[in-house]
Parts: sequence; C-alpha cells; structure tokens
Amino acid sequence: MKLEVHDLTCGYDARHPLQQYVNFAVDRGEICCILGPNGCGKSTLFKTILSLIPALGGCVTVDGSDISEWSPRHLSDIFAYVPQHDEQAFEYQVKDLVLMGRVSKAGRRTGPTVEDYQIAEDAMRQMGVYELRNKRYTHISGGELQLTLIAKALTQRPRILILDEPTSALDYGNVVAVIRKIKELAQQGYLILMTTHSPDHAFMCQSNVVLLRKDRPMKFGRSADVITEKNMRDAYGVDVKVVEFVNTKQEITRMCAPVF
Repeated sequence: MKLEVHDLTCGYDARHPLQQYVNFAVDRGEICCILGPNGCGKSTLFKTILSLIPALGGCVTVDGSDISEWSPRHLSDIFAYVPQHDEQAFEYQVKDLVLMGRVSKAGRRTGPTVEDYQIAEDAMRQMGVYELRNKRYTHISGGELQLTLIAKALTQRPRILILDEPTSALDYGNVVAVIRKIKELAQQGYLILMTTHSPDHAFMCQSNVVLLRKDRPMKFGRSADVITEKNMRDAYGVDVKVVEFVNTKQEITRMCAPVF
C-alpha cells in the first residue's frame, strides 16, 4: 500500500491557502513525521488527506486511486484518525471507549457483536492497555490514554493511521512508551502519518519527514536530510545544533538541541 500526495493545495480560502504544492509519498510499514510551526497548516493537511475538507488543488491517492472519489465507508476501511484530544461527555471505561472505534462498521446493527468485543480486546492487548480495561478513562495517565485512543483507532482494522500530535503534553517516559508502540505498529505493516512539535521524535522513529513552513515551499525526505540546522532555523526562527552519537546498537542516531 502506498499513500501519495500530489501537488496538494489546502486551506479554507482558495485566495489564501495555508499550504501549496505539497508532495510526498509513504509506503506500507513506514512512518512519516510532519513538522512545522503553529499555524502552518499541519492539521489542515490532515483534514484534507482524510477528505474532511476538499483539496484546493492537487489530489491524494492510495495505490493510485484518488480518494476524493471514495465513500465514507471505504475511507474508514483504510484510514483511522487519532486526534490530539478526545474529550468524552461521560466517564467511559477504557474497554467501552475502545469499542466505540467499531461504530463505523456497525451499519444498521443495534449493538456491538461478539466479534466487535473480540476486536476491541485484541486492540487493547496490542497497545498494552488490556489491564486497564475496567478503569475510567479519566483515571488513567496521559500516556495510557494516548495508547487507548490508538487502540480505539485499531478496532477499525485500518491500513493507514493518522496521528495528530500523539505525544502532546506527555512526560518523557510516556513519550518514549508511545513512540515505541508507534514503531511497533509500523513494523507490523501499518502506514503511519503523525504530526509532532519535536524534531527528535522523527529521529527516534527513523522516519521520513515533511517539513511545512509558512509562506515557503515544504521539504520532504529522510529525517537526517530534512532536520538540519539551516532548515530548523528557516522553519522555526531558532538556532539549533544537530548532534550525532552512536547508540547501544552501534547505530548513528541524532538529536536536535536548541542553542541558547
């Protein structure tokens, strides 16, 4: 499976698009991190890719098929979206919150089936939150909640995961835990797009990077090629130092540190 974005222009006003001529491609089993300053159009790009808002130009294809022609049901078979926040009106138990991911498959059924419950259980085990299933989702940690929301998305049985800042507001330990699970999902064959405010997350994921910049052309490529001191200064207006070191697996890895 391959997701391709072709000359995509997105925004809410054709006279003032947020991004123009966005081009990138992601294959099955790959992670692509989308970086860029606030207001550059990261969330708008996601909404356009998911056909929640129409493209102002260009198109998005999956295996060569233009997804603007797909039905909502077909979209839900391929894509699953995990937003930054998922505030519910009621204090659902974790197992019920995860089960809600099956709604798009319900059709005219009056309630969940035995298969739906099994799929939700499998997703909780996959994300390591099965032991939390009887807890109220408001009583678990931020990292546990994020893994729960990803489990909810997995119950759709998608092939492409769209994650909007999955590590937002998490402490460092939970950031590492969530990133590890995201890498595991890619190894299992999911195609993953995620936004983040931290260039280090792209290094941790060993991913491709889409760098969006205000009023300037986007950049796409491997993290080591895109996350450079010059590109970070151009995008964010701050000086950084990209540091290389050898990890415990004797692999060269990188970190991005601000210069004060």
